[in-house]
Amino acid sequence: MTEPTSDPHAQGDLLAADPAVRAAARGRGAVEAAGRVPVARVVVDNPLPHLDRPFDYLVPAVMDERAVPGCRVRVRFAGKLVDGYLLDRVEESGHAGALAPLERVVSPEPVLTAEIAGLARAVADHYAGTLADVLRLAVPPRHARAEAALPMEEVPAAPVEEWRGASAWDGYPVGRSFLTALAEGRAPRAVWGALPGVREGRPEWTYAVAEAVGATLRGGRGAVVVVPDGKDVAHADAALTAVLGPGRHVALTADLGPAERYRRWLRALRGHVRAVVGTRAAMFAPVRDLGLAVVWDDGDDLHAERLAPYPHARDVLVLRAHRAGAGLLVGGHARTAEATRLVAAGWARTLTAARAAVRAHAPRVRPAGDDAELARDEAARAARLPSLAWRALRRGLESGPVLVQVPRRGYLPALACQGCRAPARCGAVPFARDGRLPVGPGTVPEAEARCGGPLALRGGHAAPYCRWCGRIAGDWRCPSCGSPRVRAIVIGARRTAEELGRAFPSVTVRTSGRDGVLATVPDAPALVVATPGAEPVPEGRGYAAGVLLDGWALLGRPDLRAAEEALRRWMNAAALLRPSAELVVLADSAVPAVQALVRWDPATHAERELSERIDLAFPPAVRLATLTGAPAAVRELLAEARLPAGAQVLGPVPVEARRRDGGGEGELERALIRVGRPGGAALAAALKGASGVRSARKAADPVRVCVDPVEGL
Repeated sequence: MTEPTSDPHAQGDLLAADPAVRAAARGRGAVEAAGRVPVARVVVDNPLPHLDRPFDYLVPAVMDERAVPGCRVRVRFAGKLVDGYLLDRVEESGHAGALAPLERVVSPEPVLTAEIAGLARAVADHYAGTLADVLRLAVPPRHARAEAALPMEEVPAAPVEEWRGASAWDGYPVGRSFLTALAEGRAPRAVWGALPGVREGRPEWTYAVAEAVGATLRGGRGAVVVVPDGKDVAHADAALTAVLGPGRHVALTADLGPAERYRRWLRALRGHVRAVVGTRAAMFAPVRDLGLAVVWDDGDDLHAERLAPYPHARDVLVLRAHRAGAGLLVGGHARTAEATRLVAAGWARTLTAARAAVRAHAPRVRPAGDDAELARDEAARAARLPSLAWRALRRGLESGPVLVQVPRRGYLPALACQGCRAPARCGAVPFARDGRLPVGPGTVPEAEARCGGPLALRGGHAAPYCRWCGRIAGDWRCPSCGSPRVRAIVIGARRTAEELGRAFPSVTVRTSGRDGVLATVPDAPALVVATPGAEPVPEGRGYAAGVLLDGWALLGRPDLRAAEEALRRWMNAAALLRPSAELVVLADSAVPAVQALVRWDPATHAERELSERIDLAFPPAVRLATLTGAPAAVRELLAEARLPAGAQVLGPVPVEARRRDGGGEGELERALIRVGRPGGAALAAALKGASGVRSARKAADPVRVCVDPVEGL
C-alpha cells in the first residue's frame, strides 16, 4: 500500500487505490466491510428517471471514518465509475445479492446536508424531475485546494449589533414588528411591497433587506437572500456589509470563478458565516439553522432555472421556508400573481407602506396619452417622444441625470419594407415538414438558401443582417413589391441614444444594456438610456426625471404575464427616481397597468390579475405542465401518463422552432396539461412515472417536461 500522507484530502485518494478495494470492485476478491453500519445509501449522478432512487453499496473498513453522510463518493454503476453522494449509512440492505463496495471517498467533507438533501428531493418531486438533476444545481463542483485551505472549525463571530442608522422600515406600519419577530426567532412570512428610493448610491430596498438579515442573525439563526442578477448582488452585498459589518456574510455569483465560489460556499457550510446573498443558485445555500429566506423581485425571469427540472427560486424558497420553519420575505416594488396567491391563501401576510410614505417617496407619474396633453399637442398621439417627454427631459437635466428606458436592445431590431410595410425577412425559403431546407437538384442551391428569419440593423451605416443565421442581406429586395428600401418597425436602445445625442448635443449620453451594464452613474446631468433590468443606480439621491418609452412594446406582448411584467419593469425604473420627480410613461392612461403605476398601487393590480386568472383557470390558480418534443414522443408520453382525475390536456400543437444556417431541429409539438392545485403533486408524479417508462425503454426522442413554466404562456 502507498505510504500515508499528513494531508487528509490527499490521503483519501491514496486509500482509494487500496488493491483489495479495487479488486473487489472488479469482482476478483472480497473486501472487509466496516464493522458498524456497513451499508451506504448512495444517490448516483444519473439523470434517467427510472433510476431516480438511492442504491446500496458496501462500505470498506478502510473508508469507515471517511464515508460520512453527505460526502462525495465514486461508485461503479452499470459498469462505469460515476460520482455520487452518500445519503446515509444503515445496518442492512434490502438488496438480496452481494453489494459492490464504494470505489472511493472523494472527500470526507459532508457537502450535502440533511436539510438540502430533503429539500432537493422535494424540489425534484414538485417539478417531475430527478434528484441528481437538482443536486447538480444545489452543490457546486469540488475544488480540492480551496477545501484544504479553509479552516474546518467554525469561527465564532461577534454579535451583530442593531442598526443605528435611519431604518428603512420606518415607513411600514408593521415593519418594526416584522424585525422583532425575526430577532425573537419566530418565522414571519410576508409579501413585501417595497418603497422606492435611493440611498448612498444603492437602492433603498437593500438596506431594508440587510436590517431583516441582521435581526435574524441576532436571533441566532441564518439567512439566505436571492436576487435576480449580479448587479443586484453587488448592491445587496454593500448594504449587508454596511449594516452587519464585514465578514458576516458571503456573496455568491457565477462570475467568481470555481475556486472562490466554492470557498465562499464552504464558509456557509462550515458555519463561518450565517448569511448568504446571491443569484438563483443561492436558494440551495447550506446556511445553518435557516431563519429567513428572502427573494427579491420574484417576477424577474432570471429566477427561473434554465436547467432541468427548471425550478423557480421563489417556489423553492417557499418550500424551504415551510420545511425548515423559517421566515420568508417575498419582496419587490411590483407584485406577482403568484405572491398574491400566497396572501390570498393565508400562508403569508401583506407588508406594505402607509400611503403617506408612498406619496412622500414615489415619483410623479404622467401618462403621455392623457386628454389634457392631447388637447395641447395633437401630434403626441403618434410621436415616439411627444412634447411632454421632451419637457421632462429638459427640466430633469437642469439638476441631475435623467433615465430613459427603452424596452428593446440593439439599434433597429426589426425592419419592414419601405413601400408595402411587409416584414423584411432573410430570403423566405420555405421549409419541408421535417424542418429541412428543400435543397438539392431542381430546388434552391444550398449556397443560396436562407432561413427566413427577421432582418435587423446594427448601425446607421450597416447593411441589414439576419437575426437568426447572421448572414448579411445587402442585396435584399421585398418579395412583394420589389423595393430595396427598409424602414424601422422597432427602435432599439442604441438608436434611441443616438437620436437623443443629436437632440441634446452638449449632454453626456450613457447606455446600459446587453453590450455593457452600468452599475452606477455619477450624480451629474446626463442622459442614461437603458433597457429594462439594466438601469444603473445614481450615486446621489436618484434620477431627476425619467421617460418610459414604447409602452406598447411591453403591453402588446403575446404573453399571459404581459401587463404584470410591464408594470414590474416600469416600477423598478421609477423606484430609482427622486421623490416627486417627473416620470413620463408613453402608454394609454386607461390601461390598468398604467393606472397602477400612476397610483403606485401594485397590490390592487396583482389582486385583479389573480382574480382574472382564477376565472380563466390560468396559473397560479391551477397547476400547469408543458410537454415539448417530437410529435410521436409527446403522444407516447401522454399515453403512458396516468393523469389525475380532472386533468385537462390542451394540444398537442406545433411549436415554431428557429432554423439556423439551413439546419433544423425537426418538427416539434407542445402539449399543455392543466389540473387544479390539489392535483399538482399527482400530475408531477404521473409525468415523472411516464418519463421513467420511456427512459427504461430507451426511447430515442426526448420530451422536455416543465412543471409551472414561466415562459410560453
